[in-house]
Amino acid sequence: MGDRDLRVSDAEREHVGQLLQRAVGLGMLSLGEFTERMDTALAAKTRGELNAVLIDLPGVRLIGQPAARPTTFVNSTPSFANRRPMPPAPAGNVIRSRMSSVTRRGPWHVAPTLHLNTWFAGVTLDFTEAVMSTQVVELSVDDFCSSLTLVVPAEATVDLNGLDLIGASVNNKVRTGPPIGPLHLVVHGRVRFGAVTAKHPFIAQWRKLLGQ
Repeated sequence: MGDRDLRVSDAEREHVGQLLQRAVGLGMLSLGEFTERMDTALAAKTRGELNAVLIDLPGVRLIGQPAARPTTFVNSTPSFANRRPMPPAPAGNVIRSRMSSVTRRGPWHVAPTLHLNTWFAGVTLDFTEAVMSTQVVELSVDDFCSSLTLVVPAEATVDLNGLDLIGASVNNKVRTGPPIGPLHLVVHGRVRFGAVTAKHPFIAQWRKLLGQ
């Protein structure tokens, strides 16, 4: 059996996804090409299938093949990723989603620090009935092509100023600070081609419009 026929792991698929993201940042791939190749990479079962999405990118080391000569593509970091490395997250504090939707609602327990890692996902975090252990909650985001909706109580505040945006949008419909209510949410990290929205529950917005 040759190397091309060997099975690939989730870690190998994720590594290829990171290389494709880097290619988008350097202008080698359009967003449409990235999406098509990511679909192929996520469905790949063998090294041959996985290598096919990288074969025309210069300087890429293919899985199971000798290392190629170093190039700018492999050995430098694009500007959007040249940031402070994120520390490892404690077990249980990570929300990780790939091409899926995640919702936290009701009396869910909120850790002081949450880590969000998403690709092509939709995430809703509703804090209106959540069980808080601290007033200030830190949300560390590493996102690609996803939407994040933060629903907070009426007196809560949300600081989105720590986000690094690449082709992304942020819509903060609540107060930024200072923290005066039961929750102050501090959000930082990277959002690439995604959207982040912070808002109050619909009923609270309706009462505000009515002046109640």
